[in-house]
Amino acid sequence: MPASDEHPDTQWVGEAAGAIVRPYVLTRGRTEPTRGRFDLITLAVAVGPAHAGAGGLDPECQAIVRFCRRPQSVAEIAAHINLPAGTVRVLLSDLLDQGLIATQEPHSETDMHDEKLYKAVLDGLRAL
Repeated sequence: MPASDEHPDTQWVGEAAGAIVRPYVLTRGRTEPTRGRFDLITLAVAVGPAHAGAGGLDPECQAIVRFCRRPQSVAEIAAHINLPAGTVRVLLSDLLDQGLIATQEPHSETDMHDEKLYKAVLDGLRAL
């Protein structure tokens, strides 16, 4: 039945509700990473063998480690595993603490005022 035809008191329970896991459950109530900034453009990459640390990790953390075999941004990870960026930041922090990922913070704004950078961007755009 379409949502517009449903009675306001109707509740989805059981299989009709689908898999519902609240983000605060995944992060154990934490809302901030223990370390690291984790901007949306911060890159994360898995380190070590593919099977390292897989035992004992939550499925979401396992998915992050698998996805990060190549460097991925926080935004890409959040989109890929379908979780809010804030939740992903906390999970990435846990993985960083366990030595399962490495991160690369975005360059500071002072680096962005380099004239060479702007020239390279313009040259790239002209080449299109």
